[in-house]
Formats: sequence, structure tokens, C-alpha cells
Amino acid sequence: MANDPTAGRLEADAPEHSTPQGIWRFFVYSLLGIFMFFIPVNLAGKETIPLDHLVGWITALLGPSVKYLILGMILAGTIYPFASGRWKASRLKTLFAFLNVLGLATGTALVFNVGPAWLFDADLGPFLFDKLVVPVGMVVPIGAVFLALLVGYGLMEYVGVLVQPVMRPVWRTPGRSAVDAVASFVGSYSLGLLITDRMYQAGKYTGREAAIIATGFSTVSVTFMLIVAKTLDIMHLWLPYFFLTFGVTFLVTAIAVRLPPLSRIPDDYFPEAAAQPEVKVTSRRFATAWNEAMQMLRTAPKLGANIRENFKDGLLMAMAILPSILSVGLLGMMLARFTPVFDWLGYIFYPLTWILGLPDPLLAAKASAVGIAEMFLPATVVAGHESDALRLVIGVVCVSAIIFFSALVPCILATRIPLKVWHLLVIWFQRVALSLLITTPIAYLMVGR
Repeated sequence: MANDPTAGRLEADAPEHSTPQGIWRFFVYSLLGIFMFFIPVNLAGKETIPLDHLVGWITALLGPSVKYLILGMILAGTIYPFASGRWKASRLKTLFAFLNVLGLATGTALVFNVGPAWLFDADLGPFLFDKLVVPVGMVVPIGAVFLALLVGYGLMEYVGVLVQPVMRPVWRTPGRSAVDAVASFVGSYSLGLLITDRMYQAGKYTGREAAIIATGFSTVSVTFMLIVAKTLDIMHLWLPYFFLTFGVTFLVTAIAVRLPPLSRIPDDYFPEAAAQPEVKVTSRRFATAWNEAMQMLRTAPKLGANIRENFKDGLLMAMAILPSILSVGLLGMMLARFTPVFDWLGYIFYPLTWILGLPDPLLAAKASAVGIAEMFLPATVVAGHESDALRLVIGVVCVSAIIFFSALVPCILATRIPLKVWHLLVIWFQRVALSLLITTPIAYLMVGR
């Protein structure tokens, strides 16, 4: 695999002409995965990626029963931390376990139409449930099925070796981290953080490298970006939006790694692990990349088993996220709507949004600030705004900021990666400011003001 420390020795260790059976899987499955996520198709007058069409068909087929299915997932996600005992692991986990209970209560009220009148305001409870929770609950498990095709049959390993020469000089991480980075982007931050934590504890990343990867590469997945794009009504810009977000996210990371606090985290290996520095590939890169992909293909599971495993992981991830979207998302939207908290917080970014000439700069600043609570909230703040440029900029910012308390922060704090809460807050501010600076002029060129 591309994150194996012996990657550079593959030319010597792997028989060059030893190809696994079913080599067609590398091409067919990888191309099918690329098609499902990245190739817009026009069907019945709607142009979007095939995955979005598929999720829409399944949701329509389920009809009114979909809300009960989603509520069942929320119930399971709320029970799981208490049943597994994970709610006692830390104060933060305890807090989020009880926030899940609030999410379950909110979801139950919305599904059965009981509760206070303010909850049923079209821009509050129904918006959260119908526009965010239901699409996320459907997209993540179904998208996980096709992610199995992208990450399970050698494509990521092939790409990982090819980009090794740029990883260390640009992002100050080993070449093997390329696979983690792309797996996070096309998979999920939870998968990326799991890989990163294991690599750190195995002595393959230093603490600083692990921190860079966790805060710079472990962004929300393509499936979540799809929800953001739909919420902001920019699906007609899907490919430009995707590649702009991809580019801005990693450019911001390249800058952030050179700033405190990331630049000052000790560059030491995990104390209980034997250090395993990466062996660099210095020659025959394409041959080595091919050998890496074929090595992955030799151990790749059968398609049916891989799909089942990925679907299960996607379902578990959706169960974990849905209650927090309803609880933290609702609290964040209530704070944004009924209090001046995020207006005050937005003033941190207001000078920047004003200087950049963004339409409605105070609203742009508020949307940028509210993402610290939940990554979807910036999209809800500017949804329906007349400016394509503003919606596009905020769509990029809410993904490239990476740090948000409803899910990512608890995931990071649950690892052994040496990051503290104050580190995450400072990194979040840096990433939002840099994302605004980089994205705004590009958005103007793409769609005008």
C-alpha cells in the first residue's frame, strides 16, 4: 500500500511482471467510481452527478417512509455511545452523547409534528431535517458503496506514489500521507483520522505530521460537499465548485503548516512506537506506482464483501453524525437567528470580507464564523442569497475550514494526535481567513460579483 514504509523498495521486492488476477478490476471499478462522483449527467432536465441522481431516486421510492428510516438511524446513533460506554471516555464525549439525546428529541418532534411552534418555522426545524438530515442520512451510506470502488482496488495507491515528490516540500508530510489526504476527501474525515492515528501510533508519522494531516486533510467528503452544493443551489457549478474547494483546501494547508501552532508541535514520533521513516521513491516512479496498485489489488476483497463493509461503515458514520447535526445544528441556528452571538463573532472576519468586496460583507462574515459550530451552518446562513459569488465563496469556506465542533473536533480529541482545543480554534481562524482571501477573487472570475 502507498502508506507502507517500504514503498520505495517495491521495485526490488515485488516481481515486476507479477500481476494479480482480475487486473480489469483496477480499471473498471476505478472508472465506475470516478463516473459516479465526478461526471455530471443530465437526466429529466436535471444535471448533476450520477450519485445524486441515484440518491434522489431511492429517496423518492421510499416516499414518506424515509423520515422514519432516518429517525431510526438517529435513535441508533443516540443509543450507541451509551450502550458501548464511549460516553464516559471524556468530558467532551459525555457532552456530545447528551447533545445526541437533544437531537433525538428534536427529530422525534419534527417527524411526529409535536413541539413548540418556533421549531416548525420553515427555515429552522424543517430545513434542518428535510434539507440536511435526510440527504446526509441517504447520501453517506449510499455514497460509501461507490467509495469502495475508488479506494479499494488500487487507484488511491497509484495516485499516492505519483504525488510523493510534492508532499514533503509543499505540506511537510511524508508521501504516504497522500493516500490519507485523498481518502479523506473522497471518503470521510473519520476514515482519514482513523488512518492517521494508526500511522502515528505505529511510528510512521511524527506528532507534527499527524497534526498537519488531521487538521489539513481530514475534511468532509465529496458526499458532504454534495449536500452543501445542493443547499446553496450551486449544483450547476458542481465540477468548478469541487475542484476549487479541493485546491483551496490544500493550498490553505500548505500555508497553515508554516504558521504556529502547527509549526511548533514537536516533530517527534509516538513515544511507545519504533520510528519508521518513509523510504523515498527516487526512480521508476510510474513502475513503482503500478506495483503499488497491483499489490493492493492482490489483497483487495471481493466486490460484494467490500460493498457490504463500506455500506456498514457509511451507515455507522451517518448514525453518529445525524443526531449531532440536529442538536448542534439546531443550537447553532437558534443562536444565529435569535441572538447576536454570531454577529459579534462575525466581526472578527468583517474587515476581511469588506476589504474583499464580498456582497453583503457582514452576512459573509457571520456565515464564515458560524462554521465553528457545524460545517453546514454557513451554507444555511447564505442559502437563497442572490449572489452566486457569495454562495460559492461560503460553499468553499465551510469545507476548507475543516474544524467544526459537531463532529470533527470530538473525533480528533479521541485520537492520540497531540492537538489541544486551543490549537484547533487558532487553526480554524487561520483556515477561514486564508480561505476567504484565496477563494473570493477566483469566485469573481468564475461567476462575477
